[in-house]
Amino acid sequence: MNRDLTVGKPETVLWKFCLPLFGSIIFQQLYNIADSLVAGKIVGENALAAVGNSYEITLIFIAFAIGCNIGCSVIVAQLFGAKKYMDMKTAVYTTAIASAALCVLLMVFGVAGGGGMLGLIHTPQEIFEDSKLYLDIYIWGLPFLFFYNISTGVFSALGDSKTPFIFLALSSLSNIAVDILFVSAFQMGVAGVAWATFLCQGVSCILSMLVVLKKLNKIETQGKVCKFSFDMLKKVSVIAVPSILQQSFISIGNIIIQGVINGFGPGVIAGYSAAIKLNNLVITSFSTLGNGISNYTAQNMGAGSLFRIREGFRAGIKMVWLLCIPLVALYLAAGRGLINFFMNEPSETALLSGMQFLTIVSPFYFIVSVKLAADGILRGAGLMRMFMMGTFTDLILRVVLAKVFAGFMGAVGIWCAWPVGWTIGMGLSVSFYWKGPWMKRSEKGKIDGKA
Repeated sequence: MNRDLTVGKPETVLWKFCLPLFGSIIFQQLYNIADSLVAGKIVGENALAAVGNSYEITLIFIAFAIGCNIGCSVIVAQLFGAKKYMDMKTAVYTTAIASAALCVLLMVFGVAGGGGMLGLIHTPQEIFEDSKLYLDIYIWGLPFLFFYNISTGVFSALGDSKTPFIFLALSSLSNIAVDILFVSAFQMGVAGVAWATFLCQGVSCILSMLVVLKKLNKIETQGKVCKFSFDMLKKVSVIAVPSILQQSFISIGNIIIQGVINGFGPGVIAGYSAAIKLNNLVITSFSTLGNGISNYTAQNMGAGSLFRIREGFRAGIKMVWLLCIPLVALYLAAGRGLINFFMNEPSETALLSGMQFLTIVSPFYFIVSVKLAADGILRGAGLMRMFMMGTFTDLILRVVLAKVFAGFMGAVGIWCAWPVGWTIGMGLSVSFYWKGPWMKRSEKGKIDGKA
């Protein structure tokens, strides 16, 4: 069901829209957590390290897919809010065609350079072959990744957060079952983990794209819709390219950090692999809610209802902080048990490394959540330069400080880089939000004279 996010009480509208998104986050993360859990519990600690090691490289490809998702979603939401349905359909088709071409290029790069990338991050020899195997299978599934992200972007832009939730729930639960079947019953090892994700994501992608096309066909338009437009590609790219760069640099930064971590051996790698899965569950939750705020902002920008954006930001902060409270408490109180959950007979080094990461990083979820909510507003409004400045400041600080701190504090120093980067990045993003056009209120509570 499509939903107009420009009418109704902003807080109520945003909550109803974002709650299914939060459910989707949980199931999305089940993909990655299931892979690590099955690898660590059934195959062994080295298998967990291999999957976690490859995961940092897969984030580069995910960055491009998410960038296409965001670029399409923001532009489609703005056009939907403005009721320009012909242009909206053109934006979807243009993004799909351009993304297909980009996907082919990335697959060629990934197949040819996967081993080289693993070498660049100093992958230990004992996990190199499994890391390469997992990465190769993942790369062949990139078309599913790209088109699934485009479909979810369109759903969100149209105010429909329930349909992608249903697809993710079914796909993620299936992925867990197939993971266990391939690894435990068929003894496929790390390859079984990768093929399970490939198959389940493929089915989810095909079904979601079919539903998107059906939704678009139901929206009545006059005349023939243009299937590809360079002008529309430019508009989408203005949002997508900075988003891709943001996600890509985050991925590259994570790869650099992974390279530093790899110097401390398989035990630390395994502990970090488990802890970062738990951390990514939280950060992805905040990011997805931030994307929901972006869609809300974009629709209201398209409709000229700028005064609703401030109320949306306040509602967004409430949502992310309500999410922070139980997660921070859980990670601080039960960190050892959560890390241990990923492995059978883990080494003390692995347990200690994972616990240290969660203890140092998790209290700062309250900080980074505010940053990502503010980033959602900036991105939905198309203020990409400000968005990029806050993001790159955070990233550069985390990478540089991880390398510096590791030199005299060991692995603990790497974990300490996260809070510093998040805090300074949050300060920048919030300051940019306060400079937005939605802050210029008239006496009647409208902004710039627009309802």
